[in-house]
Formats: sequence, structure tokens, C-alpha cells
Amino acid sequence: MTSNTTQVQRPACRRTWVALVAAAMLLPAWAAAAQPLFSDSEIRTILSHGPWPARVPADPSNRVSGKLDAIEFGTRLFFDQRLSGRGTLACANCHVPERNWTDNLRRSAGMAEMHRNTPTLMNLAASRWYGWDGAADSLWSQSLRPILDARELAATPRHVAQLVRNDADLSCRYRKTFGAPPSPADDEAVLVNVGKALAAFQETLSSGPTPFDDFRDALAKGTAPAATSYSEAAQRGLKIFVGKGGCTNCHAGPNFTSGEFFSTGLSRHAPGGKPDPGRPEGIRKLLQSRFNLLGPYNDDATGASAAPVRQLAFAKSLPGEFKVPSLRNLFLTSPYGRDGNVDSIAEVVRHYAQLDPIRLHAKDGLPAKPLNLDANEQSDLVVFLESLSTFTNPWRPEEGGHCD
Repeated sequence: MTSNTTQVQRPACRRTWVALVAAAMLLPAWAAAAQPLFSDSEIRTILSHGPWPARVPADPSNRVSGKLDAIEFGTRLFFDQRLSGRGTLACANCHVPERNWTDNLRRSAGMAEMHRNTPTLMNLAASRWYGWDGAADSLWSQSLRPILDARELAATPRHVAQLVRNDADLSCRYRKTFGAPPSPADDEAVLVNVGKALAAFQETLSSGPTPFDDFRDALAKGTAPAATSYSEAAQRGLKIFVGKGGCTNCHAGPNFTSGEFFSTGLSRHAPGGKPDPGRPEGIRKLLQSRFNLLGPYNDDATGASAAPVRQLAFAKSLPGEFKVPSLRNLFLTSPYGRDGNVDSIAEVVRHYAQLDPIRLHAKDGLPAKPLNLDANEQSDLVVFLESLSTFTNPWRPEEGGHCD
């Protein structure tokens, strides 16, 4: 059976230089005069952080990406506690819609407490790597990890496959999504398809436009932003962000993240008394996974989506490097840091105010030159970061009903 398709809005997560090249455009003649706070190059950088939300093609590694039947199937699976080994936990226990799809705990807790903070599911589509250490290279393979982890949902491929086979509604939705009933013999194939349906649902979770987006779009259109719509403090903080602060080295593009990995010293929690290895361990796990894009479950016949994974064998990474999170809806996702040990945005800003943004991304041996942002500059930067959040949740639970 062929499923209907819908176009899914996704954030474009790209490296800094890609975002800047994509945003290269003629500046409105009035912009520099109407906004003397910003230089022409700063305005170009501001424009590179939009438009929002960005649209990108469906995930080629997931044949049901963007399909309405898959989204509906994935939505039901996401909230179904029977997916867990004991039938007591669902994905939504840690990724709560009303909490911006996180849990606001220091560290996530399923069957046991984890050693990392629960990341939001907002704006994940089109990322290259998933998880704090990037141990997954697709959203569907990342969706499988908590299902199988003994500390989280603690399920097995057999448990998941039997649930889908034996429940009439789930079995019907599986058939509508994938064009055939769940295999009676291949538990792993059914499990992977569950992950792909979950990914199709998560791809739809995109945050709405923010005060910053309104300001940025006015610049792009060549119309003077209303004087009262974006505070002077937010604009001063934006200038620090795109200039002196060097923040766009990590937080680039419309989704305010390069999607790559850095060690910033923000997180210090050592699970079990041992430092969290971060990216090097993530690469090891990814290359050993049967569910990576080099494996048998990648639906991309061209193989292009697996190219970054092939390059990992030559990648240089250091212990303590973790993925740069998006700054969108930042005010809704406290506490902060990979280990959740930072309670407020002000604390995060104070930490980075004493770092050198160039030294942070350079090889060892270079002298450190701290930013030394004063209290007023830190306050302005916090006001700007607040303008990247919207306090409306566009997602609504779907109507009930059974599969026909």
C-alpha cells in the first residue's frame, strides 16, 4: 500500500562557512544606515541565521521520511509505554512535549539514571550526527538506542517486534506505512522500521519563529524593523554574538549549531569517577553499530548519505568533545551542559565570557586571550539568547481513532 506524503519542515544544520555562503546576498542599501550598530559583514552573518524554519529534502536513508502514515505511526509509538521492556515507560517520559521535548532534569532517568542530560527533540531533522557524542548518524538509528539501552526502555528486538505484530492497530499502521505486514521472522527488521517511523514523527518537531527571526527577516526584506519590536539590549547582545564573542564558530546557521563537536569545559561531571570520553567513544560506537549508514538498513541507494561515516576513520577527535546544541528555545531546556550541571543561561554566559573563542577551536600551544566580557555585555548577550526562544508549542496531540 502506498502512503501519502507530506512536506516536513526541517532546520538546516550546516557548518559555519556553508551557512555564510548560503546567506551571501545583496544587502539592502538602507540596512547599514538604519542599523549603524552592525557592520555590513555582521549583517550578512545575521542573515545567515535564517530564514526559519528552513525546508530540506526528506531523509534519503529513511524511505518513509515525510510520509503521513509514518508520522502517525511514529506518534503512537512515541507515547506507547508498551514499547519498553516492562511496559512502564515511553519515549515521552523523557521527552515531554510541554517541556520542549526534554525533561528539565540534570540527567535523564529511565530504568536507571543516565550520566548525560536529556537533549530536546526540537529541530533535529537534517542533522549529520545525533546524541551528545554523535554515536548515531541518522535520526532513525538514534531512535533505536534508548529502546535497547538497559538503563532506558530496556527492550529487545523481539519484544518490539512482537508488540507490533500482536497489536491490531499497530500492525495495521505498520502495513500502511511500509506496504507489508511486519515480518513474522525478522525481529531486527521490524525494530529498524519502528525506528524509522519514530524518526518520521520527530522530524516534524520544529520550533516556531522567534523575536530574533522577525528582526532578521526585516533585515532580509529591506524593511526597517519596528523600533519597539527588538530591544536595544538584544541588538547589542546580537552584535557580541556575531562579532566579539565569536559565538558563530559553533552556533552557525538557521538552527544556531554547526552540528559538530568541541570541548568547552562547561560540563565537568565524571560518571563513575571517570571522565566522559565524549566524541572518540561516540565514533567507536557508531562504526561498530549494525544500524549505521554503512549497514544493511540504509535506504539511500546512492550511498551518498554514508560518505561522512566513511570519513570517520580519518577524523581527529579529542576526549571531552561533545556536540554543539542548538540555541533555539534555549530558555525552555534548562539545566544546561552535557551533564546538566549548569542551572541558568547567565551561568553559561559567565563561563564563556572568560574563554578565548579563537583558542577554543585551535590546536594546543596557542596563547589564550579571554573575552573578558563585562557585566553589561554578559547581560546583553543573555537578552539576545532569550530572543531565540518562543514560548508557544505548535505541536498538538492528534485525534484518536483506529487504523482502517
